[in-house]
Amino acid sequence: MSAKNGAAAGADDKEGDQSESVDSQVESLRNFLGRFHLSAGSSGQEEKPKPEQLLKELTLEGIADFIKEGKCKKVIVMSGAGISTSAGIPDFRTPGTGLYDNLQKYNLPNPQAIFEIGFFKENPEPFFTLSKELFPGAFYPTPSHFFIHLLHEKGILLRHYTQNIDGLDRMAGVPDELIMEAHGSFHTGHCLNCNEMYTEESMREKIMADLIPRCAKCNETGVVKPDVVFFGESLPPRFPTLVSEDFPQCDLLIVMGTSLVVQPFASLIDKVPEMTPRLLINMEKSGKADPMMMMFGFPSGMDFDSDDKYRDVAYIGPCDEGCEKLAGFVGWKKEMTVLVNEGEAKKKKKGETESPTKDETAKTPTSATKDQKPKTSASPGKKSSASPTKDKKPSSKKD
Repeated sequence: MSAKNGAAAGADDKEGDQSESVDSQVESLRNFLGRFHLSAGSSGQEEKPKPEQLLKELTLEGIADFIKEGKCKKVIVMSGAGISTSAGIPDFRTPGTGLYDNLQKYNLPNPQAIFEIGFFKENPEPFFTLSKELFPGAFYPTPSHFFIHLLHEKGILLRHYTQNIDGLDRMAGVPDELIMEAHGSFHTGHCLNCNEMYTEESMREKIMADLIPRCAKCNETGVVKPDVVFFGESLPPRFPTLVSEDFPQCDLLIVMGTSLVVQPFASLIDKVPEMTPRLLINMEKSGKADPMMMMFGFPSGMDFDSDDKYRDVAYIGPCDEGCEKLAGFVGWKKEMTVLVNEGEAKKKKKGETESPTKDETAKTPTSATKDQKPKTSASPGKKSSASPTKDKKPSSKKD
């Protein structure tokens, strides 16, 4: 082949590649416009058929009938701080509270700094002062937590996704494998140096003794941080895996006590199938749809008020109240009452056996070194709380 012919052939190939590229771009544009229910060259918006309404009525009673009739077998609950409000967990951000005042001595740049990983690595003391007040065992489950447990007892709870780190769902009897703590918890902890895993109990002994838990494997040089997700850290590795498995099969979504602002948690409400009913129990309407996004056909948020609403229900009020009413409508009032009363009995019993600690002056956590022993010594024959567990690293296996 001559140089001229070769050049011509090369030009033809180049033109062919460019043509294919343009075709690909046009197709991509068509697909993009298709998402907006528009087509290239059209001037109007196509009507999208309204999905079938599965609920008899868009009320709490309608949700109750849906459950009673056995139309949901894979219920997902999403929860936020609102389900733990009645447990009395203090808000460290509120001036005038004892916890807030105790934290002022640290001269925090802002309250959020306690949960910033960079700040924690420089100064872990404020977080452990807060941890002593919030550590599991100091508070007890609310009726909202027991309602989630009741869904499990009835065999219809697929998973509980929570933003809370208090572990009250676990205390209420919801199995570990059905809990996805999106922002982590105190259930386990890891050394920031070597990633050695520690149990809740081993950390508790140090934290309650006003000591900063340190890693025995690292010769006490590494701080053991509870597996609470801080700003600047990734979500638990099982979170995206479970989300992709659970939400496509969800047949009823119950959202409780959350403003649905923090991402990516807030966006989970849009991951259930298009016809799946969604119930919000909250002090105000949250997660509402963006009108602009709805206009262009994107699923985005809940629709409680438009003429096109077909699956979203809002109960405005305290979470405990909403859960108790829903349990009553379904016919579970007696079982719900038994669970709540059992929880209250346990709370009362523990309160009678423990000496009061509210009058004690909050102390500054100090580093637990080899020469410093926890104030509460381990019982003979038991492992020292300074010893790491056998498990070395967090598991990323699916449940």
